[in-house]
Amino acid sequence: MTQSNVGVIGLGAMGLGIARSLLRSGFKVHACDVRNEVVQAFAAEGGVACASPAEMAAVCDIVITVVVNAEQTETVLFGDKGAVTALRPGSLVIGCATVAPTFAVELGQRLADKGLAYLDAPISGGAAKAAAGQMTMMTSGPADAYAKAEAVLAGMAGKVYRLGDVHGLGSKVKIINQLLAGVHIAASAEAMALGLREGVDADALYEVITNSAGNSWMFENRVPHILNADYTPLSAVDIFVKDLGLVLDTARTSKFPLPLSATAHQMFMQASSAGFGREDDSAVIKIFPGIELPKAKE
Repeated sequence: MTQSNVGVIGLGAMGLGIARSLLRSGFKVHACDVRNEVVQAFAAEGGVACASPAEMAAVCDIVITVVVNAEQTETVLFGDKGAVTALRPGSLVIGCATVAPTFAVELGQRLADKGLAYLDAPISGGAAKAAAGQMTMMTSGPADAYAKAEAVLAGMAGKVYRLGDVHGLGSKVKIINQLLAGVHIAASAEAMALGLREGVDADALYEVITNSAGNSWMFENRVPHILNADYTPLSAVDIFVKDLGLVLDTARTSKFPLPLSATAHQMFMQASSAGFGREDDSAVIKIFPGIELPKAKE
């Protein structure tokens, strides 16, 4: 068992699971989040509470950023009391946010200029797999970053794909995953909406589809939220406004057409503008007119 110091910035659904997995693996896990009550609760489990990324970076040689986007990554690394101000030369940053590949490339260079290593390492699998230490990581970066990260990656993920030594490759694969995830959620919502419109029993429809060729991981995972009328955000509508936006931005630079991605993006945009942006991404079904959604089961 190791007692190496490792820091986790961001204790959302995925970040908290990562922090707990590393704690079980024997690391001394330092954590910070904008919500102090979440940090204190993690400290009660055996973690170390930090008031800021800089405070964490003063004692950790490896810092993992598990935030939402590029803007938050920028803030926790380079903002007021950001981690970069306190990281020692040779330290490693593992970036898990879904960001534009160009941002990952630029970030790697900025950190290298300060004597820091960077691993472009987006994650997938959901909160349950993060909590079990079984999530998937899509990583890219130089050999020295992998060498330093090896034990940490083993403690936080079930599958670590090494996609190359150039920053940005991990992020490219992640946004392609998000293309499929977003399209599958939108298609699942459309299918359930048609079923409801045509008077098909929603629970029966879910049972049949999940045992038929039309099933997908997203259909199987997200439709129960609709059936239970539970739109508590595990992954919000606005996440796919952002992620499918990154997909389209990336393709636009090479003038590559993505008609299904564009349609799904518009569906999430419509749901967000209708006031559902902070609800679970399955709430995209609420854009369809003339249907009665399932009520919460008593």
